[in-house]
Amino acid sequence: MAGRDMVNGGGEVDTFEKDLKEILEDGPNLNDMHNTVQTGSPQKIMTSSYPGGSATSHVSLSNNPTSSNGDFLPKTVQTAQSKIETIKSWSVNTFKCTKQYIAERLGKGSKTVDLELEAQIEVLRDMQRKYANILRLAKNLNSHFCNVVQTQRALGEAFSEQAQRSPELQEEFSYNCETQRALVKNGEVLLGAMNFFTSTINTLCNKTMEDTLLTVRQYEAARLEYDAYRNEMEALQLAPRESTSASKVDGSKRKFDEHKVKFEKLRADVSIKLKFLDENRVKVMHKQLLLFHNAVSAYFTGNDSALEATLKQFNIKLKPANTEKPSWIEQ
Repeated sequence: MAGRDMVNGGGEVDTFEKDLKEILEDGPNLNDMHNTVQTGSPQKIMTSSYPGGSATSHVSLSNNPTSSNGDFLPKTVQTAQSKIETIKSWSVNTFKCTKQYIAERLGKGSKTVDLELEAQIEVLRDMQRKYANILRLAKNLNSHFCNVVQTQRALGEAFSEQAQRSPELQEEFSYNCETQRALVKNGEVLLGAMNFFTSTINTLCNKTMEDTLLTVRQYEAARLEYDAYRNEMEALQLAPRESTSASKVDGSKRKFDEHKVKFEKLRADVSIKLKFLDENRVKVMHKQLLLFHNAVSAYFTGNDSALEATLKQFNIKLKPANTEKPSWIEQ
């Protein structure tokens, strides 16, 4: 089977694209399918005898008018043609990108590299991993401390019950009960600050950073396509003129220019997002680290007023205990 000539990196002729085209063209003729769709049966060739000889007549069983050159096609066949073209385009593009990816992995293909941008992207990925670890540890601390507060509440209730039932130890049970209640109150304030801290870090790590990394992944895919079409264009330009038509070179350059525009736009988008992300991260973390430090320090030094002041400073409102979730109408 003759294939489309394209010279690869090793000097060999690559016939994949034309082979793929011929395979698709070898399928059922869509103009013939039109008659089957309209009448439920394919066209037939009928032969009849006439005096003096025989004649073969082509009989169409379709009741719908068609032009003499068969230009009319039903909507279903047009849709099928469109899908076939989409599959062909996707297959060729996937083949080119896969070939480029493998060549890069084997060290045989040239790759466009922006050293400064690549370094910034790697810093972001490393930073996301480290922030995810901070978030995991903060959530664990929050969960453990929540269990401590619940235990203190239960212990305080047990002390209160024994104060009523043991007159001889009523005073001792009572002040221990009050101590546990005070710890519970301050613990709930600290939990509010810790919840605010983990929620903000989660947003920064899994939403803000992830949004930038999504653009990075789109940029990396566009870079792979760009290099695949660049290498193809360069191979065609270097190939002998007798084996490469001018139309092939022009078509390849047109495709390359399209992917170049897409690649450069995404590269600019990544640079802008990285800059804004870094500025936003510094502001957010400055506030959250100050909150975490002040709340933890105030709690463990027993400074109730400083703990309350920390929540007011960061506009954190605690949910009252034993409150039911508002109905959907209230929400």
